[in-house]
Amino acid sequence: MPALRQKMRRFSRYFLVLFILFWAYNCGGDRDRPDVFDEIARLKVMPASKIYKLVPEKNLIRKVNAIDSVFNRLQQATGFNGTVLYAENDRVVYQKAFGYANPVKRQGPLSPDGQFELASVSKMFTATAILILKERGQLAIDDDLRRFIPEWPYQGITLRHLLTHRSGLPRYEYLADTYWPDQSRPMTNEGMIRMFVQNKPEVYFQPDKGFHYCNTNYALLASVVEKVSKVPFYRFMDENIFKPAGMNRSFIYHLPADSVVSGYRQVGVPGYDQHGRRLVRVPNDRLNGVMGDKGMFSTVLDLYHFDLALNHEILLKKETLREAYSPGSPVRKIRKDNYGFGWRTHAESDSAVYHYGWWKGYRSFFLRDLGQHKTLIVLTNKSSAPGSEHFWDIINDKRYPIGKASAFMPVELRLK
Repeated sequence: MPALRQKMRRFSRYFLVLFILFWAYNCGGDRDRPDVFDEIARLKVMPASKIYKLVPEKNLIRKVNAIDSVFNRLQQATGFNGTVLYAENDRVVYQKAFGYANPVKRQGPLSPDGQFELASVSKMFTATAILILKERGQLAIDDDLRRFIPEWPYQGITLRHLLTHRSGLPRYEYLADTYWPDQSRPMTNEGMIRMFVQNKPEVYFQPDKGFHYCNTNYALLASVVEKVSKVPFYRFMDENIFKPAGMNRSFIYHLPADSVVSGYRQVGVPGYDQHGRRLVRVPNDRLNGVMGDKGMFSTVLDLYHFDLALNHEILLKKETLREAYSPGSPVRKIRKDNYGFGWRTHAESDSAVYHYGWWKGYRSFFLRDLGQHKTLIVLTNKSSAPGSEHFWDIINDKRYPIGKASAFMPVELRLK
């Protein structure tokens, strides 16, 4: 009898696993998405141990210890303060928080679900929004900007030029002191466009004649998203990217044009600037009203959900992503990095795509190796941060591999 009861308990566990998989598959929504792999569908009974191929415990422990030692050293040497997530082959291997929400008073220990300003890492999401509209047939990458913003004072600039930073436009933040001196009045995307229309500042070069990394490009792309979708940019992002990808703690910060800029942003983890030996909390800024180039708040886990959503074509098709990851400028021997649609690329790696971010009190790093199926996400609330070479060393470390799963759970279950 004890042996029979043990068999019944084992069968009950297997049945429960199958029920969860069956329920997730039938409640998953769009059947065209790769929710359940054929391997699951073929098997009538699947033990829990077979849903994910087991990783050798020694490999996992060594991998975790290797990553942990890097960030412990960085915390001691540089005062690293932030959150980290490392994933390999669709498995979260390492997730940890270091330091405090208030690093000056050492108060409020950070947690992995802390919401950080992503700075320029926001650009990959703005590009994704444009590509979603392109897949829906609502715009084309080579459309002229003036199709959407007829009053724009410069000719010949296309969405492709904006995406790849080949427009030649100047940076709006450098023009603000001259044309937007009132520190208490937020500059919005509409205000930024009006500033260019009224003053027509000189461009660096004609469209497609060079590369110049420029926040103006992605602020304009956010305005295009609004013009095409007829909803505010922050709402489009929430409904078309954050919710479908399971990014429940992500949002776009926005300031109404008639508001007054004062005090601090009362959202997310506060940011701190290094002033000599002192850390100073960063106050709110009139430029925080511009969206698309920055202004997104998220967590390391939400960003990993975005990584999963891209890997499994939840947001965009593979052929669209292939174009997004392609160099947008001519490849030159003197310059190793390049820029696609919201993603940086590197000449020494065919499979590495990434982005870094800095904005007044925050640094962010989003590194992906598509060939090795590795992702490293680092968010900090200090303007000073370790060099990215430490993070690439983790990505390029081939020791202690974490193998592929023998079968994957439905995307909805993984994202929860």
